[in-house]
Amino acid sequence: MSAPAARPERVYHQDYIARIRYENALPPPPGPPKFLDIPMDGLSYYASAGFASRLARQQPLNIEADAELGMPIDLVGMPGIFDGDESSIQAPLIFPPVHPRDKNLLRPLSELGKPKYQPGGISFLRRTEYISSEASRSRSEAVAKNAAKSTTRVRKPIDTSKDEPINVLRAAVKGFDIANADDIYTGPDSKENIRGAEPSPAEMEAWKNPKHPFKPELKLLDVYPMKPDLDAMTDSASYLVAKFAANPTQSVDKRDDRMDVGLLHPIEVKEAVIAEHRAKMEAHEANPSQNPHPGGLPYSYNFFLPANENSTTNVKRKFNVNDPARDDTELYTDMDKNEHGVFHYEHLRTYETARSTIDAQYSYKEVALGLHDTGFETKTINGSSDIPHERLEKAAYYYPISQKVQLKPHRNKNLAHMGMANKMVDDDDDDRIDALDVIVRDLNELEQERRAEHRSELLESEQEDHGNEIR
Repeated sequence: MSAPAARPERVYHQDYIARIRYENALPPPPGPPKFLDIPMDGLSYYASAGFASRLARQQPLNIEADAELGMPIDLVGMPGIFDGDESSIQAPLIFPPVHPRDKNLLRPLSELGKPKYQPGGISFLRRTEYISSEASRSRSEAVAKNAAKSTTRVRKPIDTSKDEPINVLRAAVKGFDIANADDIYTGPDSKENIRGAEPSPAEMEAWKNPKHPFKPELKLLDVYPMKPDLDAMTDSASYLVAKFAANPTQSVDKRDDRMDVGLLHPIEVKEAVIAEHRAKMEAHEANPSQNPHPGGLPYSYNFFLPANENSTTNVKRKFNVNDPARDDTELYTDMDKNEHGVFHYEHLRTYETARSTIDAQYSYKEVALGLHDTGFETKTINGSSDIPHERLEKAAYYYPISQKVQLKPHRNKNLAHMGMANKMVDDDDDDRIDALDVIVRDLNELEQERRAEHRSELLESEQEDHGNEIR
């Protein structure tokens, strides 16, 4: 099959157009001008803005710019200029008086425009009412204003003695005396003890019958003193609150009990992320007003839940110190490869930090409260036996919260683990933990020493605060 013949190229004809404008200025007239009879039909043309602007462009500027720009500066004729006296080139200290004709030029912008007439002395510009009523009303207003000034309440003198340190301390001790009426110190003041201020009957009544400041219809049912739970002291002396952005499990009708014993395993943070966080922290410490606190390190977490739904009850029993069977190996629901009892946890999802707030300096700024009543209670577990739970002393026990974290699913990594996305994710997939075999044990010596150290620090701080209150 022969190839098709090549088509001839089409030629386009194009002309070269060059427009050149030449300025043909007329020479000056050889003789003196004379008056001509020009018709007035083109007055509108000569009076237009376009004619004036074109005429201004055509006329060259007749300005000769010299080296001093038309403003000669000669210091030779100024007296004392070379002797250090610069008064001749400075503004005078006493300005000359303004000429009466120039005073209108110094008026502010608010006074420019149409003049505002004052109807004070012009009768025909006044409102349609009697002049006598206007005068009487102005007189009555003046009398009322003077009466109001005379009835102004005189401020009472401020008692500055209340701001003295001894009186401030007595007012603080008064609150403890009202709360502990059986332990009121009535002796003379000393370095160890000080008498509190005398409470008023209203203050005593407010303590006996407390009322809500905004809802007086509410009634007080019980009172709990606030105390720290020393037995629940952690290795870091505080707790972390983790909040999930969405429900981690597929349970919709009811709450999944396995969430009570779930495990969050932090993933090691990369060096680049640590360096960036350190730089933000240094910028915050240098200028806190311009650089907000970066919070804690943006950790990622692997979340694990028990594979066996019946493991939740047994895990709780292993952590209950009052359960006599908590050391029984039969509580484990799974077996490892060595045939040892364990709780088998499976990886559910990977989470990343969406928001983090940390307050390591003031660890008691936010606390969680737990109300406890004195005594024992029994709980039936699996319908087999009643397990005693010893309650703490009646009090509201507080647990310090040093960090709050909001977690959101790590979408790219979760999809990659499920095979729905590329496996080349940012994190190293080789370090992923698919399952955990959990064994519950008692604290070792190092962990006990850490918690004992935190407890001693807390007790020492409370003793110092109590001593300061007594002093």
